[in-house]
Amino acid sequence: MARPRSITDERLLEAAGTVIGKVGPGFTLAQVAAEAGVAVGTVAQRFGSKNGLLQALSRLNTRSVVGLMRDCGELADPVEALRAAVIVIYEGLGTAETAANHLGQLGVDIGDPDLRALLGDHFTAVEAELRRLTRAAARDLPGAPGVVRAARVLMGVANGAALDWSIRPKGRIVDRMGQDVDAVLTAWKGAS
Repeated sequence: MARPRSITDERLLEAAGTVIGKVGPGFTLAQVAAEAGVAVGTVAQRFGSKNGLLQALSRLNTRSVVGLMRDCGELADPVEALRAAVIVIYEGLGTAETAANHLGQLGVDIGDPDLRALLGDHFTAVEAELRRLTRAAARDLPGAPGVVRAARVLMGVANGAALDWSIRPKGRIVDRMGQDVDAVLTAWKGAS
């Protein structure tokens, strides 16, 4: 009879995210196991390989980010809901150092066909949520382009701000993101 699992996949993936934030793409399954307080064999058995772990982490991250964005969509003001959803995309980056390490992993992910496909799925899901929220806020954003382009612009603002902030950090990522998103939304509102 197999022993019951004493640690969830989610906890192992959380440990992987923490380790990637600390050491970047050169992380090992042993470091993930140590962070989670389990044997290396436990991590290897669950995910098969480092690549399998990264694929599972990518899927979890997509579900998590989209879930947080949907929670933002519950705000009463649709423009504030849209603003909050853009900001929450990268809220979990942490410090500039951890952000740089996660972005280093992103560079590695882009080079792997399976991980790149999962990144495509992630960005597609995030953009779909931005489209939904942009559509809901459209009446209050008369200067915005069409929904598809507006969502793409907001995603570009978020991606660019996250990259720039991780390289040249000043203040907190959520504050930087808020300033950049506000610049776009204010222009789209037609306010000065």
